Amino acid sequence: MSKEIVHSVILVIAVVLTFVFPETPLAQYDLQISAGLFVFLYLTKRFFIKRDSYSRLIESVVFTLIILGIVNSTGGTSSPFFFLIYFLLFSLSLMLEPIISITMTLSLIVFYLLTMPQSQDMKSLLPIISMAFLTPFALYMGQEHIEAQKNKVKNERLQVDTFLFLSLLLKNHIKNIKEAVENYVGDHELGIIRKSAARMEKLIEKFEKN
Repeated sequence: MSKEIVHSVILVIAVVLTFVFPETPLAQYDLQISAGLFVFLYLTKRFFIKRDSYSRLIESVVFTLIILGIVNSTGGTSSPFFFLIYFLLFSLSLMLEPIISITMTLSLIVFYLLTMPQSQDMKSLLPIISMAFLTPFALYMGQEHIEAQKNKVKNERLQVDTFLFLSLLLKNHIKNIKEAVENYVGDHELGIIRKSAARMEKLIEKFEKN
């Protein structure tokens, strides 16, 4: 099973929990639970988990639970905090895979439509429709973020290769020049110095072109 599917399933489960939670007796402790989630996130980031895909998944689940919990407990689509869902979609596309924004949007649209009272007017549906229009932008930003990360890794690798090439090149030819200078007795050693310098220059130019 691919990583995208696993992450999507976990986040959908988190969405289901946020819609079921207001109907349970634990709903009266929503502030305490949100605070506990923040403490849990801080402890895992501070002491236990390195910055990898698992830590980003935990962050995504915690943010999803907190934001959707706040929105659903304050009125759902009519909540004054509904705009936080837009930030959630963009954040998930950056922290995880870009395709996650589509999965989350579809899940949220389905659950909000199922939990809305009958005979709602268009004004009540606008927040749900707006999520569908924002999703392509979240997907695009996630793809651009991944491309930027790839370019960063590529540039770092290129810098390392450049350093290794130049260090080995200069080390070998400087050694030859040093030996020629130390043993200098005439034109023969001078010719060695000239050849080493010319060879160094050609190799550097060839590396720069490649």
